Amino acid sequence: EIIKTVKNIAPVFGGVNLEDIAAPRCFEIEKRLQAELDIPIFHDDQNGTAIVTLAALMNALKLVNKSIANIRIVINGAGAAGIAVARLLRKAGAEQIWMCDSKGIISINRTDLNDEKREFAVKAQGTLAGATQGADVFIGLSGPGVLTPEMVQGMTKDAIVFAMANPIPEIQPELVPKNVTVMATGRSDYPNQINNVLAFPGVFRGALDCRAKTITTNMCLEAANAIASLVKPSDLNREHIIPSVFDERVSSAVAAAVKQAAREEGIAQG
Repeated sequence: EIIKTVKNIAPVFGGVNLEDIAAPRCFEIEKRLQAELDIPIFHDDQNGTAIVTLAALMNALKLVNKSIANIRIVINGAGAAGIAVARLLRKAGAEQIWMCDSKGIISINRTDLNDEKREFAVKAQGTLAGATQGADVFIGLSGPGVLTPEMVQGMTKDAIVFAMANPIPEIQPELVPKNVTVMATGRSDYPNQINNVLAFPGVFRGALDCRAKTITTNMCLEAANAIASLVKPSDLNREHIIPSVFDERVSSAVAAAVKQAAREEGIAQG
């Protein structure tokens, strides 16, 4: 019904932003609409979240002097946002991603995985507590309070924690131990708010301006680069890794990056 409705209204729209559709339905809906329509289809909870998370991580890694290829990332939450974030981080060069859902690590030994989870299955087995031991980065797209100070204590020196469950994060910033160098949430009352509103207005502006038929992974990567670049090296610190949602430069910078990427890929029509 969602696919049918969007296809019926598509002729009078330049693009469609899908919102709040749960996994795994969201994957099929986006894929089919993108294949069957010639306008950009963007699932904000997936792709918007992934773009802003990658932008924040790029700047956080500069602070701790680590490379995305050499770190181990734990993502808790394997729904629409978790899978999309994992996919974009992988495209950006991440080689070690351990995903967890409510039953623990998404392991190749589990028999209850859908296709999207199977894409990220690893040899490791166990709980979230086990997964965080020795991890460099925790990204939470799950539920309140699931990450304990003890779990974080077991992470590496200069750990990065993005606890993005809203309104109550996976761990309160006040509770993180001293080995955490960068802490971010999805909330506006703490520093480093990771909010997908930083992504989608500029992504659509760029796609509409050049009449792109679709939104590609490369356009998402360039959007993340554009957001990250708005924090100057001199301004980068543990409480400022991402621009404010009120920063008026964001949408135009993202739009320019998206347009450029679309033209380079040959999918712009104007």
